[in-house]
This record gives sequence, C-alpha cells and structure tokens, in this order.
Amino acid sequence: MKLFFKFFFLLLIFLHGAFGVRAQYATDTASTTVRPREFVIPAALMTSGLIVQGNISRQLQRQIINRYPSYATRADDFLAVTPAAFSLGLGAAGVKGKHPFGEQIILAIVSGVLAQGITTTFKVLSKYPRPDKDGFDSFASGHTTAAFTGATLLHQEYGHRSVWYSVGGYGVATSVATLRMLNNRHWLSDVLFGAGVGIGTTKAMYLLYPAVKRKVLEKRRKR
Repeated sequence: MKLFFKFFFLLLIFLHGAFGVRAQYATDTASTTVRPREFVIPAALMTSGLIVQGNISRQLQRQIINRYPSYATRADDFLAVTPAAFSLGLGAAGVKGKHPFGEQIILAIVSGVLAQGITTTFKVLSKYPRPDKDGFDSFASGHTTAAFTGATLLHQEYGHRSVWYSVGGYGVATSVATLRMLNNRHWLSDVLFGAGVGIGTTKAMYLLYPAVKRKVLEKRRKR
C-alpha cells in the first residue's frame, strides 16, 4: 500500500507539472499568473504527510490526547467551509476578484469536487484507522482538504487586493487542521496530505481554466 501511495503521489505531481507547462502558453490576458514553483508547497505538504505517517503521527497524537484529554468541539465542521464561503460572499457582494462571480462559482465547484474526489479515493483505498478508532477512513482529512481548497480560492481571487485575505483564509484552514487533531479525529499525516491536496488541486484548476475557457469560446464562435 505504501508503494501505491508513492506512485499515486508522483502521478499527481506529474499532472500538476503538466498543467503548469500547458498554462505557460495560454494567451488569455485575464488568466491568473501562477508559476510551477507555486506547487512546491503543496508537494512538500503531501510528501510530509507520507513521511510522518505511522510512528511520528502516533507519538504526536498521544501527546495531544494526554495534554487535552477532554477536548471536544464542532467548530471545525463550520470552519472547514468558511474560506470558500467568504470568497464567494465577496464575489456576490460585488467585490472584484480576478474572475467574474459566475466563473468563481465554477472554479470553486470544480476545485472542491476534484479535491474531495482525490481525498475520498485515498480514504477508500488506504482504509487507515482513525485515532479515535471510529472508522477506517482517516487518510486523508476531508475537512482539511475543504478548508485549504477554500483558502486557496480566496488567495487566488483576492490575495492581490490585500495579503490579509490570504492570511485569514490560510489561518482558518490551519485552525481546522489543528482542531481535527485536537478532536482526535485525524493524525498529523492526514491533515498535512489533505492540505497539500486542497492547495495543489485548486492551483491546478486555476492554471487550466484559461485554456479551457478559450477552447469553449472558440467552439461557440464556430457554431
């Protein structure tokens, strides 16, 4: 199973890299400028998630539970969708992002569905036990994936207006990852990998979108 994880991880990085190369040739002036180096962070997070899976994550989780034995909150359930909701809320309120509001919705839906699809695939195939022993779908964290997907949406659309949009979005997403561990629902490896999936998938969608949009418009003109 570990060999499968490594293979699938390398496949994801290859696809992300391919998206980046393809986007470099896009001529759409409304496209978001994202360079391949921006995938260093999500790749590092996913790699770290694989590296710390096992003893490192278990030792850390034992320390967390020993220090906060009775900690429980449902805040992470709500905070997971907060960055995406805030980003779309800004668009709905008329705050100008890098894309029109309708396109923001499309990007949010596609990014969210694809990121959760990747995370769910890992859950089903790995069957990794949760730290609280309530199920075998721990790796990777869906809440963390959703939170970092939303944070990246906010960063891509409004980070150029103010760095605080990015800081706020990623701050909330990091809080979600922390709460998932404090609630004893996920290991460190789960949240690291989930964060990488959320960031990497969303950035990939923003790279692909100009080329896809251009092709759709070309097809419409030919009709």
